[in-house]
Amino acid sequence: MKLYILAIVFCFALASCSNGPSLSNSKFNEKVVSPNFTKPNIVMIVVDDLGWSDVGYNQTTDLFETPNIDMLAQQSLNFDNAYAGAANCAPSRAVLMSGQYGPRHGVYTVSPSARGDIKTRKLIPIKNKRGLSTEITTLGETLKTAGYTTGHFGKWHLGADPDEQGFDVNIAGSHQGMTFHYFSPYNLPNIEDGPEGEYLTDRLTAEAISWMKAQKEQPFFAYIPYYTVHTPYQAVLDRVEKYRNKGITNEKQATYAAMVEHMDTNVGRIMNMLKAEGLNENTLVIFTSDNGGYRMSSFPSPLRAGKGSYYEGGLRVPLLFRWTSKIQPGTNHTPVINADFYPTLQALSHAKSPTQPLDGIDLTPILMGHQQRALRDIFWHFPIYLEAHHAPTDQSQDPLFRTRPGSAIRSGDWKLIQYFENNDYELYNVTRDVGETVNVRDRYPEIFNELKARLSNWQQTIGADIPSQLNPMYDEAYNRRRSAAILTEDKRWPGLAEQSH
Repeated sequence: MKLYILAIVFCFALASCSNGPSLSNSKFNEKVVSPNFTKPNIVMIVVDDLGWSDVGYNQTTDLFETPNIDMLAQQSLNFDNAYAGAANCAPSRAVLMSGQYGPRHGVYTVSPSARGDIKTRKLIPIKNKRGLSTEITTLGETLKTAGYTTGHFGKWHLGADPDEQGFDVNIAGSHQGMTFHYFSPYNLPNIEDGPEGEYLTDRLTAEAISWMKAQKEQPFFAYIPYYTVHTPYQAVLDRVEKYRNKGITNEKQATYAAMVEHMDTNVGRIMNMLKAEGLNENTLVIFTSDNGGYRMSSFPSPLRAGKGSYYEGGLRVPLLFRWTSKIQPGTNHTPVINADFYPTLQALSHAKSPTQPLDGIDLTPILMGHQQRALRDIFWHFPIYLEAHHAPTDQSQDPLFRTRPGSAIRSGDWKLIQYFENNDYELYNVTRDVGETVNVRDRYPEIFNELKARLSNWQQTIGADIPSQLNPMYDEAYNRRRSAAILTEDKRWPGLAEQSH
């Protein structure tokens, strides 16, 4: 079979608006180009742990209710092959905010990288960095070179305070990766508690709306990374009861559905404000998730696995771009990744180019004209261990971990996953087999060898740290016994033991 894949290196001449601030430092290149169209306000909504199938326009049942997001989807360009930069929170956000793949910034997971039973880890994983170095130029910093005022409302997870990494205003952002209290008092840094019982998602939306109204006479970037729908599962009781009545008997899963609906209501509040304030025509709205959601039995999905896994369920996310006056609604099948946001928004804002390399591509040709860009390869690198969440429903490679150390590449219709412990590979055609049910590595040797070479070349070119030091505490017999016990307990396990090559 002939493999239709082009490897292209993209260079971007990205401009800065002449009336923006003059920032002259080592973080930015000084050469700029005059803008040729009006730069938009930017509202980026990033939901935490929202699965690809957990929105109405993607779901396979009628259990979730997301009328506002569904309406937004009708008004947007929907990328149905959109990916997070990583399968869990901090590394995905690091890719988004830096425009760089993991090996450049070193944020691979939520610390530490050595998670799970030490006797089942064959390798010593690469040490994880906790947050982005301030030497890295964030998307917020770059947009400020184009005269944008920047506001952050929600979960940061990349440093102590986003106001030190490109944001003029910070509400509730810190190193903290979750809230333990969705109802006030929140006990979160950088946000004052509201009235007792106030819901955090409502509060963050109110803060963002108030700020955007005050900034509307100048271009603004409102980054709204909600804490929801991350655990703990806490929601308004009448909404939880609504989903119990719809047939969701599991209490946590009924609460999760209620949280999704509550988030959708707040997305609607933002959309209504933009319309009421006359901001629709010149505001770009981006809606997405930071990674896949936890897989739950009540909500069937065609994708395999969930958060923390490098199968599609852990990586594929909803992604909508709406700019009423510029972007034609529809669906685009081009594989994209959240690393693409940085060069795209840099181009649209006419911002200065950072001196750091960017691994994403500018999606402007697709957004403005539905043009298909030449296919390029997309990569992930995860030299870490992430323990199982709930083994019977995780659907990962083995029952002990959501992921073991490895790398992955998406190239055209194909996806190759490499595992470093035993140098094992899995190959899937994710267009024909979106559930990644059959490893076809041996069936298509030419494609396998081509993608294996591409992945190896990328690892070498970007300087990816690959763990090779053996863990002296590893116990192969113990690892087999632990795995076998779970496989015996649950015969439905979809891991390698039941796959054909």
